[in-house]
Amino acid sequence: ELMTGYTMLRNGGVGNGGQPWVLRWSSRIRLTWLSFTLFIILVFFPLIAHYYLTTIDDADDAGKRIFGPRTGNELCEVKHVQDLCRIRESVSEELLQLEAKRQELNSEIAKLNLKIEACKKSIENAKQDLLQLKNVISQTEHSYKELMAQNQPKLSLPIRLLPDKDDVTFPLPKSNRNCRLHNCFDYSRCPLTSGFPVYVYNSDDYPFGSSLDPLIKQAFEATVRTNVYVTENANIACVYIILVGEMQEPVMPKPTELEQQLHSLPYWRTDGHNHLIINLSRKSETQNFIYNISTGRAMIAQSTFYDAQYRPGFDIVVSPLVHAMSEPNFLEIPPQVPVKRKYLFSFQGEKIESLRSSLQEVRSFEEEIEGNAPADYDDRIITTLKAVQDSKLDFVLVEFTCKNQPKVSLPTEWALCGERDDRLELLKLSTFALIITPGDTRLVISAGCTMRLFEALEVGAIPVVLGEQVQLPYNDVIRWNEAALIIPKPRITEVHFLLRSISDNDLLAMRRQGRFLWETYFSTSDNVFSTVLAIIRTRIQIPAAPIREEPAVEIPHRSGKAAGTDPNMADNGDLDLGPVETEPPYASPKYLRNFTLTAMDIYRNWNSAPGPFHLFPYTPFDPVLPSEAKFLGSGTGFRPIGGGAGGSGKEFQAALGGNVPREQFTVVMLTYEREEVLMNSLERLNGLPYLNKVVVVWNSPKLPSEDLLWPDIGVPIMVVRTEKNSLNNRFLPWDEIETEAILSIDDDAHLRHDEIMFGFRVWREARDRIVGFPGRYHAWDIPHQSWLYNSNYSCELSMVLTGAAFFHKYYAYLYSYVMPQAIRDMVDEYINCEDIAMNFLVSHLTRKPPIKVTSRWTFRCPGCPQALSHDDSHFHERHKCINFFVKVYGYMPLLYTQFRVDSVLFKTRLPHDKTKCFKFI
Repeated sequence: ELMTGYTMLRNGGVGNGGQPWVLRWSSRIRLTWLSFTLFIILVFFPLIAHYYLTTIDDADDAGKRIFGPRTGNELCEVKHVQDLCRIRESVSEELLQLEAKRQELNSEIAKLNLKIEACKKSIENAKQDLLQLKNVISQTEHSYKELMAQNQPKLSLPIRLLPDKDDVTFPLPKSNRNCRLHNCFDYSRCPLTSGFPVYVYNSDDYPFGSSLDPLIKQAFEATVRTNVYVTENANIACVYIILVGEMQEPVMPKPTELEQQLHSLPYWRTDGHNHLIINLSRKSETQNFIYNISTGRAMIAQSTFYDAQYRPGFDIVVSPLVHAMSEPNFLEIPPQVPVKRKYLFSFQGEKIESLRSSLQEVRSFEEEIEGNAPADYDDRIITTLKAVQDSKLDFVLVEFTCKNQPKVSLPTEWALCGERDDRLELLKLSTFALIITPGDTRLVISAGCTMRLFEALEVGAIPVVLGEQVQLPYNDVIRWNEAALIIPKPRITEVHFLLRSISDNDLLAMRRQGRFLWETYFSTSDNVFSTVLAIIRTRIQIPAAPIREEPAVEIPHRSGKAAGTDPNMADNGDLDLGPVETEPPYASPKYLRNFTLTAMDIYRNWNSAPGPFHLFPYTPFDPVLPSEAKFLGSGTGFRPIGGGAGGSGKEFQAALGGNVPREQFTVVMLTYEREEVLMNSLERLNGLPYLNKVVVVWNSPKLPSEDLLWPDIGVPIMVVRTEKNSLNNRFLPWDEIETEAILSIDDDAHLRHDEIMFGFRVWREARDRIVGFPGRYHAWDIPHQSWLYNSNYSCELSMVLTGAAFFHKYYAYLYSYVMPQAIRDMVDEYINCEDIAMNFLVSHLTRKPPIKVTSRWTFRCPGCPQALSHDDSHFHERHKCINFFVKVYGYMPLLYTQFRVDSVLFKTRLPHDKTKCFKFI
């Protein structure tokens, strides 16, 4: 059995086959013993070692300590250890000394850097001072050369010598009918520097004042109170004015009584020289009662004149005063298009042969005139016009008998039929309005004829005056052939042919000119009175009083913050158009022609502007336009400094070019409570060439922050406070604007200097137009039959937004003081459309589209807060504005253009879908 067990153990413990089991069992015993042995060694040996070491270190004999800490002196007992310690102490000391020296050197370097920066600033300031001195010297030399070329020393104003009140030494003419300015007007009372003072008598102080029409008297007094020429000091007056009509018939004084009252005026001076007698007519039946009165040397202004009474160049034919105390409603005036209306021409009237008692003496006087009476063509006119009506070739309406009682009229005059509203309704349907002058050619004009002319111009019917002898209102200064047809009566058989031969373009031009004349000289009492004064002032060659400028109330602000350099400004694109040197601010030379204006430019129009601007009652000065600028430098042998020097790029860049020797522009920037955006925009103007000053129109009732530091950009920054928040404030003619050129720019506009300079160069070549960057256009909406405003990219445009545009200051006066108030009211209502209104105004006056420069379509700065234009209602309001403005003007004045001005050195990058656009260079 023992052997069997041993055998089993060797075989694994499983009998014959159990040897593997025995081997596994012995292996487990060996692993267990080994693990236990390792545990004893790893646990007990460290404990024994720790105990031994601790016991040795706790021994009292310090010499037996082997593992305890030792002091430095003990360590240094070894020689080489002592050397290392000394080296360490020496290095530490040297490091401390070097650190102290390093700090001292850093402090000296910082001080030197500050001195270097200060020196750099001093050098820059010195360079700027030197540059300014050079510019001042250059400017002085240029002014000296101009004075030497003119050879005209500056003169002080002459001393005004007034004649005595009772001076009667003025030579008398042979007859009052021979009165002209040279023999019946005292020029000594009206020197050039007088300012044209006018004294107006108070009609209520005289008996005839109670007979005046109350509406006319009230309108006249209201006009006098607001006129700039009226003075209360009669001793310095140049002209004396007295209103004598229209009079009410029941209380009309006798001619002898009125004559005595006129001669008793305190400043009549026996013969009435320098007096103007005004007889306004509100109705067509106003009588010529002044004909039977001795007026001496006084001028007469009325609507009815006989040939024996009228003194050309001395008396004035005025228009009737229909709208005495009310402004005309522009929305009720019919549009000027379509050009052709239902009737080719129309006429309603009845010839009255009766003679009023007040004109009995006129007939007796005329009967004494030698010679036969002129031929009466009225019968031939009636026959011819009826034949045209019966031919049915055109729709015409002629009636020679009134359906109701005709208005009272003068002998041989065609009386008006019906009421005014009925006559206007017929004229609204008529392309032409016939005006037949009185059969008696010695009646040069009548109140009935002027009333027909007034009504025709008011509703856009082109007047056709039959009778070339007629003296139309203000005929010596208005070119009536631009708005009316004046045809001799013997040509009555050719009238139909002539009217049919006029083209639509000519018809529209005449209708537009007639509308302009009516609005400017006929429509209101202010216009009538201002026109009468303007005629007299122009005749005696006294310059107009400067138009009122808007006083700028400056908001105090702190400046001194150095303007930084915008990296976007450093990149001037493909062409640097700025000059080499900038000039200091100087005033525009626009006021140098005060006294030569009336002598040289009396009949000069503003290019093709609709109307005689030489007589415009509100014209502040005579702007130099491209067609006139050529006369400034050519033909005199004088080459202005700064003018063009050919096509060389260097010279072109160094000079401003053009025909005006020197010129600058003013930036007008409108803002509303966006201080950070405003400051960034102002800093971008730093170093802009030819910038005179910046006028910031602060449109918010809340003043700027007191701690706001404004940038120093090298030119003055004027912050102007406004009375109310209105976009119209952008175009007020501020008195701080001393240049003709204005760059209107939004506070978030982002333009490079080269773009601004290029726009300024282009404007100098087209001074009568708006020159800017973002273009827009108008379009006709066929389904809704209305106009639309469009801002999409296009090859055609009709407007340039004034958020980044140049225009002449002259338009600021017209926009603020002359343009219909209804347009400005709508701008205030919508807080929108002021740029559209300015484009309408300029296109209406010049009949030219604006000019777009460069390919830029937007100008907003990146990252700026959204403006009002991002509102959803913005475009809907602009649609309404355009349609409303068209009603006010009576037609669409905007003109399309495909013209765009680019520099020949610019690279134009067009969108891939706009490659078919034409680019004009």
